[in-house]
Amino acid sequence: MTIIGTKMVSDGKTARQLFEELMANPGRNKFGFGSKLAIVNVDFQNAYTRVDEFKTAYETDPRQIEYTNTISALARAKGMPVIWTHVGYMDNAADAGVWGTRTDTPDSLQNIKIPSRRHEFDDRCEIDRAVDAIYAKRMPSAFFETPLASYLVWHKVDTVVVTGGSTSGCVRATAVDALSHGYRTIVPIETCADKHESYHYANLTDLQIKYADVEPVQVVIDWLEAR
Repeated sequence: MTIIGTKMVSDGKTARQLFEELMANPGRNKFGFGSKLAIVNVDFQNAYTRVDEFKTAYETDPRQIEYTNTISALARAKGMPVIWTHVGYMDNAADAGVWGTRTDTPDSLQNIKIPSRRHEFDDRCEIDRAVDAIYAKRMPSAFFETPLASYLVWHKVDTVVVTGGSTSGCVRATAVDALSHGYRTIVPIETCADKHESYHYANLTDLQIKYADVEPVQVVIDWLEAR
């Protein structure tokens, strides 16, 4: 029998190796930047960033927040939207849906209460509350049941830059939804984080192949500085 497609490959390569091989391919087509971008910073809240406080937190690149602040400031200076999201729930977690049913411990998702230390943004984030949009979300994607989609339409955005965590969870969900809404989607590598490098690199690989341009953060910096 002649096989035209591909049977699932099992070659022993790590997720990081596969990602690095993919990124080394100079001929790969890109979606590219349009004319106006928005920075969507996903869940830079203490529950996920403060590795010194919470078991649910994680760190990949120690300069993640610094890089995110840099591109957010550049976008803001160019008159382009910056959006921050954080996840949180009612005291009785009635708004967590089925997502909040697997576990019920102090560290469980649905026990990120509004307000609480876990819900608050990391104070290293340089948020301009006068002009940045801030949305509370309850599900993985920053688009789901938030004003994000209409906000981007109003501001005539055609490109969405997604940062935050986790790479395999809310970043991925937001990037897929951004593409599904018709936006060119960029994921800067250094601005994303996850609990394990396997999850992180496997999802960056999948995003690069299918849904987004996964780029060094310097590519975004250079594009903004050239505006």
